[in-house]
Amino acid sequence: MRTIELNKRQEQILQIVKGDGPITGEQIAEKLDLTRATLRPDLAILTMAGYLEARPRVGYFYTGKTSSQLIAEKLRKLKVRDFQSIPVVVNTNVSVYDAICTMFLEDVGTLFVVDESAVLVGVLSRKDLLRASIGKQELTSVPVNIIMTRMPNITICRKEDYIIDVAITLIEKQIDALPVIKETEKGFEVIGRVTKTNMTSILVNLTEDEIL
Repeated sequence: MRTIELNKRQEQILQIVKGDGPITGEQIAEKLDLTRATLRPDLAILTMAGYLEARPRVGYFYTGKTSSQLIAEKLRKLKVRDFQSIPVVVNTNVSVYDAICTMFLEDVGTLFVVDESAVLVGVLSRKDLLRASIGKQELTSVPVNIIMTRMPNITICRKEDYIIDVAITLIEKQIDALPVIKETEKGFEVIGRVTKTNMTSILVNLTEDEIL
């Protein structure tokens, strides 16, 4: 939801409810010399947006919340499961050279390293691969498990976590992505990823009314 732009009639409805609420839809319609059916879409928009609340047999009343407060409240309810993207994983025995190729071909900034049981054991960032490529070692013969960040030094998240908490973690840890994991008997299975790009996409969708 944008800082929602209300039309003239919606602004009039808000002013009426602020001054006279709680008030029924019929009473609002009477004050505006309109039918209840004509006002129904406007009342629905104002209620769904959070400006008004409706109670059966009582009527509409003004919540007193600003657009910024409404957006902040709804942002805090967004969960990882609704915005996670597909993870890109490589095996522990893959070479640094192949990992670099995979990163470029998949156009990602982070690779998740798994063992033969598909359990998360490491993470590779652009910096890790760049640091390895600067040295004089032969990249085709160096496995990624030599240079990756290992458990338990990997920051993870779960699909039920809140997006705002993940965003804070990305900023505080100064990392580009978090693996979304599912706990199994063998360890953590990677089922998704949340990246800074995901966060940017959420902001863009907010401005286009596609989330809230």
